[in-house]
Order: sequence, then C-alpha cells, then structure tokens
Amino acid sequence: MDALHTDLYQLTMAAGYFHRGMASRVATCELFVRRLPRHRRFLVAMGLERAVRYLEGLRFTDEQIAYLRGLPALADAMTPAFCSYLRDFRFRGDVWAVPEGTVFFPNEPLLRVTAPIIEAQLIETFALSAVNYATAIASKAARIVLAAGDAGVMEFGTRRAHPEAAVDAARAAYAVGCVGTSNVEAGMRFGIPVLGTAAHMWTMAHPTEEAAFEGYVAVFPNAAILLIDTYDTLVGAARAAAVARDKLKGVRIDSGDLAALSVAVRKILDDAGCASAKIVASGDLNEHRIAELRRAGAPIDLYGVGTDLVTSIDAPSLGGVYKLVEIGGAEAGAGGERTPIAKFSEGKATLPGAHQVHRFRDPAGKLARDVIALDGEPAAPGGEPLLAPVMRRGARVAPPEGLDAVRARVRAEIAGLPDALRRIDDDPAPGAPFAAEVSPRLGALVEAVRARVVAGAG
Repeated sequence: MDALHTDLYQLTMAAGYFHRGMASRVATCELFVRRLPRHRRFLVAMGLERAVRYLEGLRFTDEQIAYLRGLPALADAMTPAFCSYLRDFRFRGDVWAVPEGTVFFPNEPLLRVTAPIIEAQLIETFALSAVNYATAIASKAARIVLAAGDAGVMEFGTRRAHPEAAVDAARAAYAVGCVGTSNVEAGMRFGIPVLGTAAHMWTMAHPTEEAAFEGYVAVFPNAAILLIDTYDTLVGAARAAAVARDKLKGVRIDSGDLAALSVAVRKILDDAGCASAKIVASGDLNEHRIAELRRAGAPIDLYGVGTDLVTSIDAPSLGGVYKLVEIGGAEAGAGGERTPIAKFSEGKATLPGAHQVHRFRDPAGKLARDVIALDGEPAAPGGEPLLAPVMRRGARVAPPEGLDAVRARVRAEIAGLPDALRRIDDDPAPGAPFAAEVSPRLGALVEAVRARVVAGAG
C-alpha cells in the first residue's frame, strides 16, 4: 500500500516505459553510496529489511489510481490500459543484498535488483529512503557504542524525529549494539528492550523531591531509577538513596559536569549501601562527549543518547544512489543478452554490469581489502561474497533475519575492522581512506563501455 511513497518522476518514467513498449525489458539496478560522509570511516548497512517488506506488499489501490489520473503531469498517460497495468502491479523481480549489519564502503552495492524495467524503476525512491536513513543512523550509533566501551547505550531520541523515523532509528540503534530504546512502539514491533525513567515533571509535580521519589518507588518497587538533578544533584542522590535503599536500581543525571557529578554521586550511593545502583547519564551526549567522560574515569554505567543519534547530527544525510547498471530484453531471471550500462559524469561515474563484492581478511581476521567484481566472477582464494539472494521472482528465498542475528553480525563486523577504522576522532585516518578495489575484469569492462558510448556520441 506504499505505492505513492515515491517521487513523481518514477511514475512518469514508468508510464513512459509502458507506452513506448518497453515494459518487458529487464533492468538491473544497484544501490550504493558514492562517498563516505564527513567524520565516518565505515558505514553499517541497515534498512534493507524494510525495503524488502515494501517490495512484498507493493500494490496500487483503486483510490490511488484515481488520484494519479487527476494529476496534470500524468493525465495524458493514465489510459485504461495503463490503469489496468497498475491495478495488477506486483514486484516479480530478483533481489540480492548484503545482510543487514554488514560494514561497507563507497561504491560497494548494498542492493541489486533485476526486474522488468517498470518494477525496477518504481522502487527506487522508497528503497533509497529506507536504506539511506537507517544506514546513517546505524553508522552514527555504531560510533557511539564504540565510544561507550563496556558501558551501555540507550537510544533516547524519539522526540527529535518524525514518529515513524523514530521507530526505524530505534531498530537501527539496537541492531548496532544499543541496549534498548525509550520508543515503546519499536519495543512492541521489534522486540527491543524498552528503557526509561521519569522526567523532571514528575519531581516538580510533587511538593518535595522526597515525596516524588517515595511515590515513584511505591509504584515501581522493582524498577526504580530516579532522576536526581531537578534541584541539586548531590542532594538528590542522597535523598534517592535514603528513600529507595535496597530498591534503588539506579539514578539518572541529565545536566551539569557529568564527570565530577558521577564521581560524587557514586560515593554517596556506595556510602549509603546502594553499591549496586547504576548511574545513568544523559543530556546532549554523543560519541566525543562519551569518550571524554571515559577518559576522565567517570563511573557511568549507562548513557542515554537522543538528538545526536537519531539525527546523525554531524552527518545528517547519506548520499546513497540507485543506478541502472545493465539492461536487456529477457524477463527477469530467464537469461538473455544484457547490455552493461555506466555513467561517466565527473564525480558521478558508475560501474557497468551487475556486481559482487569480495571481502578479504588478514590472518588475524581483520578486514584487509574489498574487491568489486562482476557478478559470477570467481573470487581469489579467501574472498567472501557479500551480496546474497534475498528474493527470486518477487518471493523471499528465506524468512527475515531476527535482530539478534543482525546484532551478532555487527559485533563481529566491527571487531574485524582495523584499529584505524574504529577510531572516532575527526582527524583523517592514517593514510588514504579505505576504498574497495576494482577487479581487472571489471576495469576492462569499464574501458570497453567508455569506448562504446564515446564512439556512439561521436
């Protein structure tokens, strides 16, 4: 039912293909990122499962078709035959993708679609929207989790994002290692642990801080994490310990000098017999602030991160693109001659043909190099193919992966990065940024296509 979650030009081109007799031609398109955003040394693929769910359910309703008939830009093309085509529309193509949670780099395809050209065209906008946002958030969250080390990170950003984007952000953050989210919808939808405390309003709604704490512990005797900085953080810590005692699960500090306050609060809690109570810190945190707190020895057990995470504030957009790489005349999956396609625009060149990425690791299991090759091209010994079949003729080849499997993959992927790529500072990585190589066969094809299109333009 998401058919209209797209750009108009996807529909004008689809109508054009239909009326020009091109509907049965098969196209292969690939989704990739041209360059790393600022402050990033790697990206984490996410949002692919949402894109596949979209493909499974993509339909045009009668109401949507009627709306399209009324658009001036489409009116001439909305003939009874094309309306009938849209009414019967289903995605029947083949999809290959890297598994969610895979670390990747510029120009490496995340998603490859082979389908009748109208199907391949119509899905571009939604696929890019789903993958670009979730990947940007996952990649930011991965840096925050790296910075936190052994401490946990809670995703607290729902109020800083569009309601549906907030759910996607919670899923992406949990997938890359956050311990939970404040977003209840994400918890129900994806089985993510839901975490949180009370806000300052709870304390301010009571006549005294003690009364607020006593009331909260009375209602939540087994989940009492108290917000202690409404008035005076150290006084609040002492009051929380006195009121809750052995029921105190933790305290949250949301302001002030978190390094100094956490040390003082830890001593107050320990002296009061609340050694098991956790200290939660929040308030405009990001990977750099968390790293500073760790270097200062702040005894913080959990970090709540909101705005910087769900907006990926230092790199708020990801320039993923979806480009035609091959076109033919056969139905998807039925074989036939395919023509490799490439762009040679300055700064926006693409690689021709359908591709696979082969990943190589050193003897210690660390990432050594990636090679972008033609699909079906044998890898050198030790190469691992990254893209795997996800859909054939419009149907999934396997059930969706659970988030626990994605989380395990992210842990392994990030553990397998060289130290230079795991750094979170903003200085350039030593040497050149990591970049995939192009296989000799693909390199030769690039030059052959270049010669063909240049000759055709002459």
